[in-house]
Amino acid sequence: MKIAIYGLGRFGSFWARLLSEHGADVIAYSRHKHDVPEGVRVASEDEVLSAPYIFFCVTISAFEDVLKRVGARISKSSVVMDTCSVKTYPAKWMEEYIAKDVYKIATHPMFGPDSGANGVEGLPIAMCPISPIDDRFEVVKDFFLSMGLEVLQMSPREHDQAAAYSQGVTHFVGRTLDLMNIKPTPIATQGYRSLMSIVEQTCNDPIQLFYDLQRYNPYAKEMRLSLQVALEKVLNRLAEEDDKH
Repeated sequence: MKIAIYGLGRFGSFWARLLSEHGADVIAYSRHKHDVPEGVRVASEDEVLSAPYIFFCVTISAFEDVLKRVGARISKSSVVMDTCSVKTYPAKWMEEYIAKDVYKIATHPMFGPDSGANGVEGLPIAMCPISPIDDRFEVVKDFFLSMGLEVLQMSPREHDQAAAYSQGVTHFVGRTLDLMNIKPTPIATQGYRSLMSIVEQTCNDPIQLFYDLQRYNPYAKEMRLSLQVALEKVLNRLAEEDDKH
């Protein structure tokens, strides 16, 4: 399977290397200079846009502008996928800026260079059909399954609703704890070490990912309000207990 990667940032480089390790013939294009993973060949933008399978690995906030610029140049025979951590807006943009007869799937590998550092066996990947499901969808699904991934098929809306309260809240808590400047300690409990792990995983990602998760997930604001209400309830209960003494 020949797969093209558009964008070799932190995740794009990881994804390109992973696909190559699982037998794909991987080519890649990036507008910015990056180290090229072993087993991946650098290609021109035109070659990438004409590949049989194309993954866009660009930031959520840049994705619409990229599609505005290159969407019309994508080969009609290509299968186009994104890897954004939200799905509603990217799916809408792919429908808007890529020709109707180009096959499109919104995907979200729900892991990254840190969580997938020791392998991706059993880790989930969301597949959100944009074009009607046919053999092309099944080919991609079977390839993901051959990688050992757990394929979760859902709509973009279903994905974003769930992600707001899983990935969204995890990144929010991780960034908040990082601002608290929490440090390792010799008396750390397992729970505290788990919190440190959350900080490490979320804060190794670019801060732009955190902003994009909060801005482009339609359900993120609801999550933040729920978190705020829950925090205020805990603080109020503590205040009530203090008043008893």
